[in-house]
Amino acid sequence: MLVKVCGMRDADNIRSVEELSIDLMGFIFWPKSSRYVSEPPAYLPTKCKRVGVFVDAAIDDILQHIDDYRLDYVQLHGHESPDFLHQLRTACSNNIAIIKAFNIATKDDLEATKPYKDIAEYFLFDTKGKAVGGNGEKFDWSVLAYYDGRTPFLLSGGIGPDDAERLKALSTASGFPADRCVGIDLNSRFESAPGLKDIVKLKTFLNYE
Repeated sequence: MLVKVCGMRDADNIRSVEELSIDLMGFIFWPKSSRYVSEPPAYLPTKCKRVGVFVDAAIDDILQHIDDYRLDYVQLHGHESPDFLHQLRTACSNNIAIIKAFNIATKDDLEATKPYKDIAEYFLFDTKGKAVGGNGEKFDWSVLAYYDGRTPFLLSGGIGPDDAERLKALSTASGFPADRCVGIDLNSRFESAPGLKDIVKLKTFLNYE
């Protein structure tokens, strides 16, 4: 299962998290976020893939960040349309992978994924809340039993150090689309401060996993 740690910006913390052998590391380029990255840190990861997180950004802005941070993935966490994703992919000459995020509260929210099938490499299911993301709260994962799409997804939203056993149980939960749940996204509940991950908590959790 893929492990993405998001909301990074401190160079030393980036090095420490990278040594945990994670798969994806996320950098948030939305100015309203408390984890906003305004300029490249002194160190960027080389052992895991880099993910840029954007919210309704212009394509030119995304392209600039791809160049500046040598991004492997673009995560779109706003109201970006399917046509926008097509335009972005063309502008990137298909050299970037796209993660489209959706905020979920009920099974009805899964309907929003349907126009995006076959466009994004992955979906990311986060908790619908006051903030665009990073609310630190879980949604009812059982609603994902109603997800009938084929696009693989990452599970996000309030996953914390005490959720390892529950995540393992999901693989055999009745109706849960375990074959399409290919990863988890870790952020606020593993922090000692916004943008600063607690390495001990992460290490303990990942070793359990």
